[in-house]
Amino acid sequence: MSDTAASDTAERDEQREEQQEDQQEERDGQRARDARTRERRVAALRGARRVLARPGFVTTLRERLALLDGLDELYDLDEPSDLYGNGVVAALEERTAALLGMEAAAFFPTGTMAQQVALRCWAGRTGNPVVALHGLGHPEVHERNAFSRVAGLRPVRLTGEPRQPTADEVRDFGEPFGALMLELPLREAGYLLPTWEELTEVVGAARERDAVVHFDGARLWECTVHFGRPLAEIAGLADSVYVSFYKSLGGYGGAALAGPRTLVEEAKAWRHRYGGQVFQQFPTVLSALAGLERELPRLPECVAHARVVAGALREGLAAAGLPWARVHPEVPHTHEFQVWLPCTPEAAGEAALRQAEETGTMLFSQPWDAAGPGIALTEVSVGASGLEWTADDVRTAVADFAARLTA
Repeated sequence: MSDTAASDTAERDEQREEQQEDQQEERDGQRARDARTRERRVAALRGARRVLARPGFVTTLRERLALLDGLDELYDLDEPSDLYGNGVVAALEERTAALLGMEAAAFFPTGTMAQQVALRCWAGRTGNPVVALHGLGHPEVHERNAFSRVAGLRPVRLTGEPRQPTADEVRDFGEPFGALMLELPLREAGYLLPTWEELTEVVGAARERDAVVHFDGARLWECTVHFGRPLAEIAGLADSVYVSFYKSLGGYGGAALAGPRTLVEEAKAWRHRYGGQVFQQFPTVLSALAGLERELPRLPECVAHARVVAGALREGLAAAGLPWARVHPEVPHTHEFQVWLPCTPEAAGEAALRQAEETGTMLFSQPWDAAGPGIALTEVSVGASGLEWTADDVRTAVADFAARLTA
């Protein structure tokens, strides 16, 4: 190599190293900015006098422990503590199975583990490790390819469109699959649900292909209003169902897999292999029982009020003159939905935080993400604290937020 060529190569290497260093500095800076924003958001949530939903995980340890106050009215606290899944854990499993109309249920530390176990058990029964699911489903978006890397499953995407899959997509899919997995509601698409007729058609299409049906029902608890059916009837469409005890019920964590007794017994064996046979779990399990007793009964009211809040948000955004602002879906299917605004996520997030910090009212408490060039998206949840908001309260808060955003 000539001296000139060697010099050019060295210069290119030096430029590449400088570019990589600049990119790393930018990534580090962005992480630091994100961390500061998270700290402000948590502080604002803790300090706000009015919020539509106050998630438990932002409160103090003392406040979280208070969730267990009064539990002696719900469960006999003088009985022996649980060991490796007996006692109070078994009691929660029995209650969950009864609520969902299933033969049995197994408690899991996480939904990620519960669904891997469920679908690998079904794969053993069907002889087919292929799982048909939505491209926006939780395992595809948030679980680092766990189905394929850990469970030996092969996920295939029925669709990537921001809607529920159709019966024709299930019926006409180009290769065999052993299980159909449906996320109800589909969070990434705006907490969307199919109609009851659409759901029964999709399930029927899977049955025509001799596939089992599994519901990712982390938020199944709040689907009864949209479907106009009780939990047991909804869950009864599927062969197995996973539910979460913290996403809507406010527990410390935990999940359950419900289905036929033989499947659940096998799932418990795999739970042990996965490291989910925890020595003692009574704090989390007691918080789940509290959620079933206290939060589950008022979820229908939260869903109904979310529709009031969504309508007032729509009206307030229109009155503020924000072009392309959108509430999605216009009539929420659950107590959670999306809001889209014509601005950057940074601008929307700053306006939301300033409103909370300066007025004590936090209209938008969730992070803002980019949904496209110049479009910001956030999620809105209406919890127990949101039931106090009238439509006028929402419209007033929207006007204040919009003034800060446009300023």
